Amino acid sequence: MVLARENCNSARTKNKSVSESFLHYIWQFQYFEKSNLITTDGEPLQVFNTGYHNTNAGPDFSTARIKIGDIEWVGNVEIHIQSSDWYNHQHQHNPAYENVVLHVVWKNDKPIQHRDGTFVPTLELNHRIEESIIFRYNKLVNNPEEVPCANSIHTVSDITKYTMLDKALLQRLESKAVQLTGTLESTNHDWEETCYQLLCRNFGFKVNADPFIQLAKALPYRVLLKHADKVLQLEAFLFGQAGFLDESRDDNYYQLLQREYQLLSVKYNLTSRKLHITQWKFLRLRPANFPTIRLAQLAMILHVQKNIFSKILEAESVRDLRRLFSAQQSIYWLEHFHFAKKAKGGVASLGEISIDNIIINTVVPLLAAYGKAKDETLYMDRAVEFLQQISPEDNAITRKWHALGLEIRSGFDSQSILELHNQFCLKRRCIDCNIGASLIRPKPNEHRIAMRQ
Repeated sequence: MVLARENCNSARTKNKSVSESFLHYIWQFQYFEKSNLITTDGEPLQVFNTGYHNTNAGPDFSTARIKIGDIEWVGNVEIHIQSSDWYNHQHQHNPAYENVVLHVVWKNDKPIQHRDGTFVPTLELNHRIEESIIFRYNKLVNNPEEVPCANSIHTVSDITKYTMLDKALLQRLESKAVQLTGTLESTNHDWEETCYQLLCRNFGFKVNADPFIQLAKALPYRVLLKHADKVLQLEAFLFGQAGFLDESRDDNYYQLLQREYQLLSVKYNLTSRKLHITQWKFLRLRPANFPTIRLAQLAMILHVQKNIFSKILEAESVRDLRRLFSAQQSIYWLEHFHFAKKAKGGVASLGEISIDNIIINTVVPLLAAYGKAKDETLYMDRAVEFLQQISPEDNAITRKWHALGLEIRSGFDSQSILELHNQFCLKRRCIDCNIGASLIRPKPNEHRIAMRQ
């Protein structure tokens, strides 16, 4: 049994609080006292292999190798705060848990049985984990700061930090690929239509993302492709379906779009799915970011670049992608920011920062999803390469991490940081983070804690 260190105050000892993820970490790296290890039934226990951490349904660790008494077992390990959680989680009814050879718990409050009546061997960790580790864990996950390790990250090695950024980016790409699966299914696995919907969403640049995606669903890409040779018709489709052509204006260009849309909407039966102008946001946006300008820019890209997804697959560099999305809007929208409203000094075309944003949020997820669907690592590798060639995003989160000492050199780094911040820091998943885990693990002078063999 491990006694509390003398320098651990009484409050620390009395308020021990752990989570299952913490116990997973303790078990995986064997950060507990292993001398005279016994089960709750008094049987000698040896751990040869902790098993593979399972993040899907089923027992927490698979193919562990242990020895209880004179018998060696290979099977699964399940971890709970209290042994009674086995019943609370209804494992007694799930055949997947019949091969659990060891139940690891913080507290053994109830004996557990398999369906055949045999007892599940149990290891209780309550008095086998060094108090200082528990203290560091609670101090970290209960820190009110957005970044729990903000005050101690400077003590973490660079290799640990950047290894975590690599892990976070891969998780982000996997997550985005999974998210696109739903869109792909809704388009009957049409990659061009899926690309078009994602491109539209990202032309909304967060503020107008929702109406843009609604527009894309109400105005299929296959319809636009039939009229892609005429930019005026594309503009009529987009502005009309977006709800911008429902008024009377003394503007020749506006009236021309109205007439075109009236014919096209009847031909393709679009009126019932039309958006309303009030769905679009203009407040606190610079004129260059108005949805009217973005729609005009999108129309020109759809006019110049047919079958965009195929061209994304062919692109070998960020330069190729920037050319793909660098089409200038029509003359009217170089001079106006809204219908009949001229802009002083003109309106700029889509800038490099905006194009890079589209590459990050459209091209990269598409390549990741396509690579995953086709089981081709080439496309995932290319997605990573593109991120490494792009300048980093500048936002409140990246600035916060830069202030903490992280060098942010590319889109790879900024995307990694966004994932790290949102999916690990804000969710207090410090145990799953290389940085947090390095701050919690036993220190060199805590020799009583058995290290991983």
